[in-house]
Amino acid sequence: MEWRQDTVRLAPKPRGFHLVTDQILERGPRLEDFQTGLLHVFIRHTSASLTINENAAPAVRGDMERHFNEMVPENQPYYQHTVEGPDDMPAHIKASLLDTSLSVPLQDGQPAFGTWQGIYLNEHRDNGGARSVVVTAYGETA
Repeated sequence: MEWRQDTVRLAPKPRGFHLVTDQILERGPRLEDFQTGLLHVFIRHTSASLTINENAAPAVRGDMERHFNEMVPENQPYYQHTVEGPDDMPAHIKASLLDTSLSVPLQDGQPAFGTWQGIYLNEHRDNGGARSVVVTAYGETA
């Protein structure tokens, strides 16, 4: 069994849902030696999140952003954490709803995604800045 880990820095993105599978796989640990295992991805932020979803139709990412903006609106009178701007508290809520980590099985040196699956960086701030993601692979190597 072997462990590999890298930290991947993702360039700043505008608010929205962004497909980052290729960036994570290119900059993360080398996977081709893993016969079986797990790929774990963790974002080190409280106002952005990760999820696995549709990797082919960009409309899904736009629909996700619009839905979450309706579901968790800005400027609610009951928000107390408002000093960092109207997008900050909703960003924390969205990150908690979607989560800060995910795991994908490794199979024959590749993540075992379904046909239309990819990793999204969900940027919930208007100006969130660069994001740091810890990518860990664990499993049996050839």
